Amino acid sequence: MTLTALERKFEMELKKVLRKFVENHKKKKGSDLSIAKAEESALFTKYYSEWKGIDNTYKNEPALYVKLPSEDEPLMLKLREESRAVFLQRRSRELLDNDELQRLWFLLDQHHTPPIVGEDQMINYEDFLKVGEEAGPKCRQFFTASVFTKLLQMDPYGRISIMQFFNYVMRKVWLHQTRIGLSLYDVAGQGYLKESDLENYILELIPTLPQLNGLEKSFYSFYVCTAVRKFFFFLDPMRTGRIKIQDILACSFLDDLLELRDEDLSTEMQQSNWFSAPSALRVYGQYLNLDKDHNGMLSKEELARYGTGTLTQVFLDRVFQECLTYEGEMDYKTYLDFVLALENRREPQSLRYLFRILDVKHVGYLNVFSLNFFFRAIQEQMKIHGQEPVSFHDVKDEIFDMVKPKDPIHITLRDLINCGKGDTVVSILIDLNDFWTYENREYLVPESSEESDI
Repeated sequence: MTLTALERKFEMELKKVLRKFVENHKKKKGSDLSIAKAEESALFTKYYSEWKGIDNTYKNEPALYVKLPSEDEPLMLKLREESRAVFLQRRSRELLDNDELQRLWFLLDQHHTPPIVGEDQMINYEDFLKVGEEAGPKCRQFFTASVFTKLLQMDPYGRISIMQFFNYVMRKVWLHQTRIGLSLYDVAGQGYLKESDLENYILELIPTLPQLNGLEKSFYSFYVCTAVRKFFFFLDPMRTGRIKIQDILACSFLDDLLELRDEDLSTEMQQSNWFSAPSALRVYGQYLNLDKDHNGMLSKEELARYGTGTLTQVFLDRVFQECLTYEGEMDYKTYLDFVLALENRREPQSLRYLFRILDVKHVGYLNVFSLNFFFRAIQEQMKIHGQEPVSFHDVKDEIFDMVKPKDPIHITLRDLINCGKGDTVVSILIDLNDFWTYENREYLVPESSEESDI
């Protein structure tokens, strides 16, 4: 009995030892297998990289793209917004203020190099560098050899005009100030403005422009829409819905807008400035006059009265087919694009707009069919007015002679732009009055010259 109990005890201990051995063996086997797999993966990566010529040094390089925080990350968005504001404030402090500009002018005047040529004071390179040292660190970027060379003209003493240099500095400071001002409205921080961003910028700019003091606040929204449309029509022809701040600064539109700060701006200058109060009221007044049913939108019949009322029905049909409408009627924003295209027909952006309307089949070119499609409406209007219709073949030959397209039977948008007469081609296809003016140009020129002589 005692022997049996000892045997059982021994048997149980032996089982424990065997189980422990099996478990340890499994663990060792598993770890060996994972080590083998890791070594295999490392060898595969090594040989594959050598085969493909992949360099792993990029792992130590900084990331070139950092994903913008999403709307679900409010803290990251706020941090980005605050850091951008601090950055722009720092950049603003680095610019010359009015007192520093006055001091710079005083130093330039004090160190001018004789003799004076006419009314301009001049400065040579040696005195130029002296002024740069005295002007302080903020001005250092302007006192370089490249800037001096850029402004150097035909002066026999190798000097530059103090006034030209000062204007150069003023222009640079203004550009940086304006860029910072526009960047404050760049919500995404990507260097471009959306339509709503630019609307906010111009709306807050209105009180700083004396020439707009007479505008009623109820008209502000229409004025802002009128102003913003010009920026987007010319700077965003592909309709992406955003404009680069760099493009805004490079064009002349901002200069025209800020010209309204001049309290003594002449009436003639105001009339020719799209952003002036008289111009904006003229465009909006025309829209209201066309809107006979006073529903705030323009139908095809109402738009037909635009200008001299001689736009062809075919052209108007195509405008309403291609442009954004609401239940077959045109709103003010779409009307502004229409006006900008017709008032600036020489511009590439306007020709792009009009070419899209003339390209009936959306094939990217105009052929004999396209030209005939639009010119038939001109011929019909001539009959209605009791005039003898002009032969299409003669007009077609004149158009191809003017454009001189690369493909003798197809006129592309690039051909229209490059020929320099794209506005004339478009005008004689869409407007009877313009066609009549073109057809009688030989008789009208002598009359206008006689009137000028008188």
